[in-house]
Amino acid sequence: MAATELADGLTVGVEAVWPLVALPVAAGVLVYVALWHADRDRSASTRSRRLLVASRLLIVGLLVVGAMGPYTVQTQETPGEPRVTMLVDESASMGVYPNETDDLVAAIESAGVPVTTATVASGADSRLGDAIVANLRENGTMLVVSDGQVTAGRSLDAVTEDARSLNATVSALDREPTGTEHAVSVTGTSTAIVGLRTEFTVSVSGVGGGAVPVAVSIDGTVVERAELGVDGSLVVNHTFEETGPHRLTASIEGRDRYARNDEFHHAVRVVERPEVLYVAGGEYPLRTYLASLYDLTNATTVPDDLEDYAAVVVQDSPVTGLGNVSALQEYVIGGGGLVAVGGENAYENGGYAESPLASLLPVRIGNATGGSSNLALAIDISGSTEGNLSTQKAIALDVLDQLGSANRVGVVAFGSKAYRIADLQELSDGRETIADGIRRLQTVSGGGTDIGAGLLGAAELLGDRPGTIILLSDGWAATPGRPTAVANQLGREGHRVLTVGAASRVNVEHMRQIAAAAGGTYFGAGDRNRLRLLFGGSTRQIRGNNLTIVTPNTFITRGVTLTADPGRANEVTVKSGADYQVATGDGTPAIASWQFGLGRVVSVTAYGADGGLGGLLDRPDSLVVTKSINYAIGDPDRTRDGVTAVGDARVGRPTTLTYRGDSRPSAPNVTFHQTGEGRYRGEFVPDRAGFETLLGTTYAANYPVEYGRFGESPAMAAMVDATGGDRFDPDEPARIARLARQQATQVRSVRQRWDWVFLLAALVAFVLEVSARRVQVYRGRTSRESGLP
Repeated sequence: MAATELADGLTVGVEAVWPLVALPVAAGVLVYVALWHADRDRSASTRSRRLLVASRLLIVGLLVVGAMGPYTVQTQETPGEPRVTMLVDESASMGVYPNETDDLVAAIESAGVPVTTATVASGADSRLGDAIVANLRENGTMLVVSDGQVTAGRSLDAVTEDARSLNATVSALDREPTGTEHAVSVTGTSTAIVGLRTEFTVSVSGVGGGAVPVAVSIDGTVVERAELGVDGSLVVNHTFEETGPHRLTASIEGRDRYARNDEFHHAVRVVERPEVLYVAGGEYPLRTYLASLYDLTNATTVPDDLEDYAAVVVQDSPVTGLGNVSALQEYVIGGGGLVAVGGENAYENGGYAESPLASLLPVRIGNATGGSSNLALAIDISGSTEGNLSTQKAIALDVLDQLGSANRVGVVAFGSKAYRIADLQELSDGRETIADGIRRLQTVSGGGTDIGAGLLGAAELLGDRPGTIILLSDGWAATPGRPTAVANQLGREGHRVLTVGAASRVNVEHMRQIAAAAGGTYFGAGDRNRLRLLFGGSTRQIRGNNLTIVTPNTFITRGVTLTADPGRANEVTVKSGADYQVATGDGTPAIASWQFGLGRVVSVTAYGADGGLGGLLDRPDSLVVTKSINYAIGDPDRTRDGVTAVGDARVGRPTTLTYRGDSRPSAPNVTFHQTGEGRYRGEFVPDRAGFETLLGTTYAANYPVEYGRFGESPAMAAMVDATGGDRFDPDEPARIARLARQQATQVRSVRQRWDWVFLLAALVAFVLEVSARRVQVYRGRTSRESGLP
């Protein structure tokens, strides 16, 4: 296929060029037969034969051009019928805004554009995404009167692509809330251990107004009071002294539109201290620390039977004296927890690398023997990154410089599509080539930012090899929902995505979502040292004074403050797929974790000069030790039967409960399905807020989600930007009508084939030529003049 643009909006081309081969062949045959291969005594005159060759060449040429499939593509503008589709959200969260819809509709229609209105949400049900999809039409103009708070159905990110495919414009109405509304909520564990400090977070959301009084009570007794404004939070630490169900309630005081969201309930099941097995060949302070928190059993070797323990802690023990390592391996695979604490007799000094223990651990023994990893850099070069590309290139080059030569690295850049900069290759041969490709990157304008294309391009570099993708971008995408969906798929395929917000204005929430969808972490441009820790290996260039959190906001590191410097660490590297939690001052892994089979494993490789943990057992650092062991323990009741687990429920929304026991349970309005041996799952819908009991377990039901989300959702602004929409004030009906007229005007490309014209011309030329020669004969011309033999 070949084409060329003759003028603005007009392209001429052919579908195939191979028929041109027939033209010289046909010309040769005609010339040979008519001019050189003829009996000159009986043939037509030379002039007549030349005319015959010329006419037949014209006919053959027309046939060849017709066979090539000539066509034209022309851009045409077609006026349409402007119409505004107005979707009106009448859900509870819109109660803080004035109702101006009727006046706006009348004003738009007065401007000459008809309006179709539809109520798309009411009460506690906000299926705004579903409503937008149902009302989309090609080249249509949609005005959404909503805060964008979706509580069910499709998200706004998911429907943006549908709108773009139809060239539909989604605009929004800007309005300021006139009322004050606050909602309180509580997050925290639903299972606590008696005698251990448990942390909960109380948050206030809403619009308008100042700070409001918040009271937190446990089992009817107020334990905390504070003044919190919108988006404020309060951390509550409490130690439960009795096992069984406990009730935590957070409430706010103040006059606002809704009262039902002024109170939030949270049920906590407090269990006995889990049984933990502590295995060590010497005397260490960790033994005393663990005994203060758990039901501790001390041993010098791992026994054959580990069924009764929630976790096993092994400290500074060589494999040769560890006991039944095979039983430990089976225990972890079956769901048990393991914490391997280092020292002079552990890891590289304890023979771990040559034992079954090596496969359980999230670290590889030996500092420089970690093998290689597969890493793909996806660098945003779209127009929105202009002015920030130098920062992105600097980060990419820094990561590249830190990596060992055995690692395999590839690079893609992306704007509206992905560009392969460097294939996946070992750095031993390609480091400088890859670095040069990064240095030469320049921004591209037009087409928007397709982060999903960049992720897919990076995954294509990795191929079937599991690896890590580092996305360097500002996070502002043309289709906000697509990158998260792509990242989720890549995560299922075994890839991990780390996102780096390298710009002066970063869509941090979107970058966090992309990373979380593929099991990764978000890093700011200032977190370059953390990236060095993750990928530096033996080449890392880090120097600090104490422990450093590498991956923040995990179960182990959330809320942790580290000040200790144990001074020593075993020689290990973090395995691919494990979570690198904490590093020492010189960048050596100090704490890493992962899931192995059904169990959880934590490696603590930092230790002090005396073989202990060198300050890690002192506050505030001791919290990271406690959380590491609690992470390994997981559910303290996982081995018990007759246990029901129910999270905090919402009124009117289906809630799932799980049950472990020998037989199928029964409860009113709950249908149970067996999900495994001795495991059942049921579903029910609470109809009122408060604390309730089901199968002997206390659970909390709270106000519908709709009453906890106020103010415009960021997804609404992203959808408007991605579809080319606009934001209007209620007093701008003329602008809305003008946009509808512009959007209704279709600009489309019309493709027209012209092969029939050339074929018809060939037929006409042939008929005219034959007819002309016949007429000459009829008029008495000689056969030599007429071209006839």
